[in-house]
Amino acid sequence: MTLSLEQLSRCTIAVDLGASRTRVYLKDSGLIVDEPSLAAVNSRTGSLIAVGSLAGGMAGRTPGHIKVVRPISGGTVVDIDMAQRMLRFLVNDKIRRAWRRKPMLRAAVCLPHDAEPIAQRAAVEVLSALGSRRVELVDTLIAAAVGCGLPVERPEATMIVVCGAASTQVAVLSLGSIVAAEKVSTGGDAIDYAVIQHLRSVHELMLPSQGLHPLHLALYDPARMGCEAEVRGRDVATGLSRTVLVNTAHVREAIHTPLTAVLDAIGRVLRECPPDLVADLAERGIMLAGGSARLPGLDTMIEQATGMVVRIADNPDVCSVLGLGAMIEGKIKPLHLDAAHD
Repeated sequence: MTLSLEQLSRCTIAVDLGASRTRVYLKDSGLIVDEPSLAAVNSRTGSLIAVGSLAGGMAGRTPGHIKVVRPISGGTVVDIDMAQRMLRFLVNDKIRRAWRRKPMLRAAVCLPHDAEPIAQRAAVEVLSALGSRRVELVDTLIAAAVGCGLPVERPEATMIVVCGAASTQVAVLSLGSIVAAEKVSTGGDAIDYAVIQHLRSVHELMLPSQGLHPLHLALYDPARMGCEAEVRGRDVATGLSRTVLVNTAHVREAIHTPLTAVLDAIGRVLRECPPDLVADLAERGIMLAGGSARLPGLDTMIEQATGMVVRIADNPDVCSVLGLGAMIEGKIKPLHLDAAHD
């Protein structure tokens, strides 16, 4: 995936196919879609019942013949047909209204770092189904860095950590290219799983699919750190509904193990970088982006492990698609270097 700002400026639409949410940016219109990457399907007829937020509200509440599926996993399309149907349903009417007379000829999509060729082809097929004649592929790390406002086009080292639902990507960038990068299969979903296992083993409580929401609110609120959060679930032994008070400090200890994988990835990336770039990073610090960037204690853990300042992007959830949108709008200009003369 090579970054060509000239080709990207010819694109009409930018798409971020995330494991958690699908986001679409339309040129001259901005962000037009920000919905969960979910689809509800009737397994008997194969018909699509709902997508996005409506499908998310059905999770865990449907009869046996209705399945809520995720056609995208870890930023990679795993079910091309379902992803096409979901995306067409999400954007069709909005694109017709905003782009009524001009056909959508080109699209840009961001993919995880080092995405396999089969994953790249799957993304191209999904966007082609919307009518795209050409699809440009952009590394999520570069798109997110642009969306965070980092000067990726300059000869300065910048470090970004993109914390997604299914994976975390770490990179050092300079002159619009990736100097060193790592991807680990630890993200928001792994953190949620650690919390679920903690509640099951300590409180003998099984949570519904959306039961972590109040606990996340308590963890994300610094004023409530070390306090207790009320969580409702099903008792493991009796199967009856039960409410327990959970100590948020104990939950932070439970998620320490999966977060360690992120720290290891950051350490490996730093060891691969030239010393001069590492010196730059010591001054500029690390930027956190992605839907899981606000995981409780993540920024503090990284600061303690690296000794560098850690900042969270203003809008970490949408950095990738906004960065891709800035590229197709032509807002990012490459650094022109004149050839040296003897």
